[in-house]
Amino acid sequence: MSDSIVIIPTYNEKENIEHITRAVFGLEKAFDILVIDDGSPDGTGAIVKRLMKEFPGRLHLVERQGKLGLGTAYICGFQWALERDYGYIFEMDADFSHNPADLPRLYEACHAGGADVAVGSRYCNGVNVVNWPLGRVLMSYFASVYVRIVTGMDVRDTTAGFKCYRREVLETIELDKIHFKGYAFQVEMKFTAYKCGFRIVEVPIVFVNRVLGVSKMNSSIFGEALFGVLRLKWWSFFRKYPHKKNN
Repeated sequence: MSDSIVIIPTYNEKENIEHITRAVFGLEKAFDILVIDDGSPDGTGAIVKRLMKEFPGRLHLVERQGKLGLGTAYICGFQWALERDYGYIFEMDADFSHNPADLPRLYEACHAGGADVAVGSRYCNGVNVVNWPLGRVLMSYFASVYVRIVTGMDVRDTTAGFKCYRREVLETIELDKIHFKGYAFQVEMKFTAYKCGFRIVEVPIVFVNRVLGVSKMNSSIFGEALFGVLRLKWWSFFRKYPHKKNN
């Protein structure tokens, strides 16, 4: 078993799931994979089950009934990983918008670089987004600026979904108190880690829009993040956050 596991939520990703699995397993650094599939009617789960025979003990699958939200998929995966001995737990999309070759860089930022959370950042070194319409790039970029101003976090890509957590972070932040299920989940996880005193480091990546399959993104998802961050800030005035242990 590797010390690292990559959690990949899926819904109708039959075009991508085998390719992304083989790409991760082809890396020099060993990573295990946990797929959280929300009842994909296109047979994504069946592809994973076939691949599990080829990669026993390295590829894992949790099947859920219906679309229950990105946030709940990741929390399900976090809890699964914490029940086992993984020291580093990753979030990654199935559609190659996150390059598997960047996984070792996120790992090193936490393993050797002193980070508690490593964020694959589109915006910490300019704007590194490929094949997105300009309007979507601007919406995403300024949403991150807005979140940074409201929350006070020194994170350029506050809405990023490509991350590595040290185990201690997920053990500390009280996953049952994470409210958001959609896009705002990514903001809430970073904000909670920040309020708990964990060190968040950004690792520059190039984000490439999906080529195969259908995007799950829409303007209402951005709206959730914009209004959700105000609620997060308000809640923070009344919540006592558990704090990072001094090792």
